[in-house]
Amino acid sequence: MRVSVFGLGYVGCVSAACLASMGHEVIGVDVNQVKVDLVNDGKAPVVEERIGELTAEVVRSGALRATVDVREAIMGSEVSLICVGTPSEPNGSLCTTYLERVTEQIGAAVAERGGRQTVVFRSTMLPGTCLNLLVPILEKALGGTAGVDIGVAVNPEFLREGTSVRDFFDPPKTVIGELDPASGDVVASLYESVPGEVFRVPVPTAEAIKYADNAFHGLKIGFANELGAVCQALGVDSHQVMDVFLADRKLNISPAYLRPGFAFGGSCLPKDLRSLVYAAQRADISVPILSHVLPSNADHLQRAVELVERTGKRRVGLFGLSFKPGTDDLRESPLVELAERLFGKGYDLRIYDANVSLSRLIGANREYIETRLPHLAQLLADSAEEVVEHSEVCLVGTKDPAVLSALPHGAGPVLIDLIRLPDAEARRTEPGYVGLAW
Repeated sequence: MRVSVFGLGYVGCVSAACLASMGHEVIGVDVNQVKVDLVNDGKAPVVEERIGELTAEVVRSGALRATVDVREAIMGSEVSLICVGTPSEPNGSLCTTYLERVTEQIGAAVAERGGRQTVVFRSTMLPGTCLNLLVPILEKALGGTAGVDIGVAVNPEFLREGTSVRDFFDPPKTVIGELDPASGDVVASLYESVPGEVFRVPVPTAEAIKYADNAFHGLKIGFANELGAVCQALGVDSHQVMDVFLADRKLNISPAYLRPGFAFGGSCLPKDLRSLVYAAQRADISVPILSHVLPSNADHLQRAVELVERTGKRRVGLFGLSFKPGTDDLRESPLVELAERLFGKGYDLRIYDANVSLSRLIGANREYIETRLPHLAQLLADSAEEVVEHSEVCLVGTKDPAVLSALPHGAGPVLIDLIRLPDAEARRTEPGYVGLAW
């Protein structure tokens, strides 16, 4: 394909050279004449493993050249990759100035040339930037409609500085946020010889994925460093700890606990986090990530309370009470905390949990519930249907089949989904359905 790549920094330079080496005819575009001259001389404008040799090779073969002229690049290409910078503003917000400028220039050049161009954004940008900001700019400059007269896609990169050429040819995944299938097809054809799974998703999803990745990478590094500092203070080999931690592929390095849902609780996680943070404080070790995990969890629980408050309704049903489905363990259950907050605010509350019977609760479990929710007996219902009948708002915290079959469809009580029900996708179009974090 004939490809123009706008922005010859790390991402653009590597993308241009790698695509050229795959047989595409590539034109690099940059406002910086020095970068353009370097590329045309067969030299990479960045220092990176393999990029120097690769750039020299593809320039020598005629597969890659560079220009400062947007019009020239558009006249000589059918697909444009936007790789310009999106730096932070002083207040932390995203600077989209370069994106806006190049989008307008491309739209005007395509309008002059005629025919369909596919514009592919590789720059990192927040969800909504493409559809709400850049597409209107493109349509105005073009005098046409995105998805009809011009293709639009978002194709985030997953290149690590230092190994970006290697990562380009062996990526962890390829993500294509497509405005329309034809646009997605063009992007997919660019990478058809590249291994790995391809995800074709809506444009905002593609924008968000890069942020999910980078936020998690930062979180992992911060977590490891904080834990290392605590281990050092306690006289423990942190690398030995992490070697064992990383060997657990069932819970630690896995999809476990990485699905948005309700708050965590139980007899282990809250207690052990408190103990670890306390040990760090005693050792004068600052652990801002670890010390904010429990407050973050409490804030997530509060979101559920606020969703109920926004309905303006007073009769509330809660499905599920134990901290883990299929058990009667109520110790530090977030659902017990939720029930306590709603009851304390004066809501007319009914609760159903097939595994919780006041007469069967013993020991620490009974002591906990008598302390936190002493009025439980008058709140418990004998069936899911009884709770539905009572409620104007239903909070669903369990996937118990008896509960799922009792939940009404269509018009009825407001349904606040705390766990992402199996039929959540279908229910999202129903009036009254609210997902906690989706």
